[in-house]
Amino acid sequence: MWRSLLLRRKTKIGGPISGDRSNVKVGIPKVLNIWSTHRFWIGFLKALGIPAKNIVFSSDTSEEQYREFGKGRIGMDSCYPVKCMAGHIGELLVTKNLDVILLPMIYSLPSFLKGHVMDTLSCTRVPMGVENIKAGFLKEEDEFEKRGVRLVTPFVSFAEPHLLPQQLYEPLKDVLNVTYEEVERAVKKGLEELKRFDQKMRKKTREILEWCAQNNHPCILILARPYHMDPGIGHEIDVEFQSLGYPVVWCQYLPIDEDLMEWLFGPDIEAGLIKSPFDISDVWASSYSSNTNEIIWAAKFASRFPWITAVVRLSSYECGMDQPTYTPTQRIVESSGTLYFKFGDLDETRPSGSIRIRVETIDYYVRKYSPQIIERKLKRLRAEKNPFRELTYSPSERSG
Repeated sequence: MWRSLLLRRKTKIGGPISGDRSNVKVGIPKVLNIWSTHRFWIGFLKALGIPAKNIVFSSDTSEEQYREFGKGRIGMDSCYPVKCMAGHIGELLVTKNLDVILLPMIYSLPSFLKGHVMDTLSCTRVPMGVENIKAGFLKEEDEFEKRGVRLVTPFVSFAEPHLLPQQLYEPLKDVLNVTYEEVERAVKKGLEELKRFDQKMRKKTREILEWCAQNNHPCILILARPYHMDPGIGHEIDVEFQSLGYPVVWCQYLPIDEDLMEWLFGPDIEAGLIKSPFDISDVWASSYSSNTNEIIWAAKFASRFPWITAVVRLSSYECGMDQPTYTPTQRIVESSGTLYFKFGDLDETRPSGSIRIRVETIDYYVRKYSPQIIERKLKRLRAEKNPFRELTYSPSERSG
């Protein structure tokens, strides 16, 4: 019955939800690992015939968003990035006039470390949080049915892309009236778009690092989870540093070009400490969690790369996945004399005053110690392997 009702439903300009999906409007809550997979969902939905203008994301996280749209919709959960999902779902449901809300339960993630680590799983709260928050919109009455919106929560395994077509076909076949072949082609397009975006971002990051090398300018690396790019969760701490003139790069999009990997990790491979530039077994034995693995690897990158003179670690309140990594990442970064700073227990408050004071303190240390850090790290690396050697001078040449 539900299927027949859905297929008879009319979209806003009168066409049925059928093979022509040009009038279907899909909303996606901008939460958790959507921050690292959003280009897949855009490419996937476009390939199914849904125009880009009809793919709607919720706004950035804010206290106002939760109070207006999510209050009373959550169970007990200390993880704020999960709790704020209620505000995102409520905002889409109430304000966007949608046909479908797509909120995937992401079990595992695409990662450049796949094959070099044990697994690339997401935090267990990511898929389970979807069911938790969804229940808050069903406990008194079905808020989705009341507004004629279908909530779709597919369980997806990006680490096993061959499973994606079946995982997405089953929950979407009746909602969008799609065939398996359509979904299979759309998955391929989505993965291609995600790969292109990843390559583009890594290329831009390399350009930033090349500029730092050319100008002997310190750079700051943000070690955080993808959702800390959300201004309401990460508090725009990266923007504070940019306003002071520091190039800022994120751990998710560090360049992985062969020449750079050889320069930074070649000696460790030759010494038998690691098997490849992407091997983190020398510093992290339990390499199951994708975001954790990438944070650990980025700490190794930062400890070696000369012009990353400071690392800033962000973590949300009581993050169980992050807590075991605080000491290892700090030790890795500081082993080379690189500066390490941590903003821990970030939550729904916006402590702008205290953040600004800390940023000013960090600025003082970065300005004072960066020249020595750059020189010391350059001396440890093979000059003949330096992919930026045509852009830079040796420390002795600079002093001369």
